[in-house]
Amino acid sequence: MRVVIAPDKFKGSLSAPEVASRLAAGLQAGFDASQPGDPAIETTLIPVADGGEGTLDAAVGSGFTRRSTTVTGPTGQQVTAEFAVRGTEAVIEMAAASGLAVLSGFADGTAPNSETARNSTSQGTGELIRAALDLGCRHIILGVGGSANTDGGAGVLQGLGAVLLDADGNELPGGGAALARLDHIDFSNFDVRLEATEFVLASDVDNPLLGRTGAAAIFGPQKGATPDDVASLDAALANFVQVLADETGSGAQDAATAPGAGAAGGVGYIAIAALNAARRPGIDVVLEFTELEQRLAGADLVITGEGSLDEQSLLGKTPMGVARAAARSGTPVIAVCGRSTLSQEQLSESGFESVHALTDLESNVEKCIAEAGPLLEELGKHIGVRLSEKSAPTQDAARTETKEQLHV
Repeated sequence: MRVVIAPDKFKGSLSAPEVASRLAAGLQAGFDASQPGDPAIETTLIPVADGGEGTLDAAVGSGFTRRSTTVTGPTGQQVTAEFAVRGTEAVIEMAAASGLAVLSGFADGTAPNSETARNSTSQGTGELIRAALDLGCRHIILGVGGSANTDGGAGVLQGLGAVLLDADGNELPGGGAALARLDHIDFSNFDVRLEATEFVLASDVDNPLLGRTGAAAIFGPQKGATPDDVASLDAALANFVQVLADETGSGAQDAATAPGAGAAGGVGYIAIAALNAARRPGIDVVLEFTELEQRLAGADLVITGEGSLDEQSLLGKTPMGVARAAARSGTPVIAVCGRSTLSQEQLSESGFESVHALTDLESNVEKCIAEAGPLLEELGKHIGVRLSEKSAPTQDAARTETKEQLHV
């Protein structure tokens, strides 16, 4: 019996590779307990993500090589950030360089506040792109999410060689607030290799850059922005759009209203306006480079999951993407999660044969978060026992029975 394990991270507990590893260990233990000495279960681990945090782990788990470089962090401090490379293709997770998690990782334990909301920069993401270009990459997947900045992606331009200047010719510091003083942009040292590079923006966010549903209004408060900060940042971003349009043409104005322009504090905007990125759902991008659907061939079961299986999961998150891929290949799929708030009807309509939650074993949610690893192994063991009980004498019979009727 062959089982593909393709989970997302359990946020706050385990990375996707750790989730997959724990489940695999439990499955093997459960199967061995029922059929001692019978190596009849084979697991294929394919960590996945929805384009945000965890995308880098998914890439590395799919054969990309992890690379690291020193870049500018959200508040200007130097940080070490990773990206992944396979041939001429690169996967960049902007949270690694410009994320809220980077703030808390500093020695002073910086927490998001009004100052960081106004002054955080995406420059490190631009520097990661440049590092990928240095390695010969010409197809770059930009996974966005978890950003600390609301700078419209101006920092990305700076990381790629552009110089942002005020009316007196002084270079602007990083951050969205400084864009209120932006007068013109010097592109003379902008990286020319970008012209021959294809970008994909992996994002499910469809907000525009400006206004009541824009980057500052919707996501700024999550980054520490006060109501006054939101208003001033939105005005500063509007000025940035106008100056960029004056420099590059009306396409910069059009890009501000494009779905996804407000993603990652406006990094989505600059990806569309300056990098000509094609925006695609994050889960589709990840499933494509992990080649999940091809790797399902011959599988008897797929196990997917994430920390919380809820209404948001139904809107294109990892479990649904995996379930759709499994349905196309005719492979049964079950889900494992920290907790589930979905009804049985919703779960059935989503294509899951069954769902197993850590809260089934431990009702204390905080304990589930703290002890997710051992609890996942226990769930995996339960699933392994049930699979072994349903195994037929031969592998062909087991595969047929499992696909026709699986209720683990």
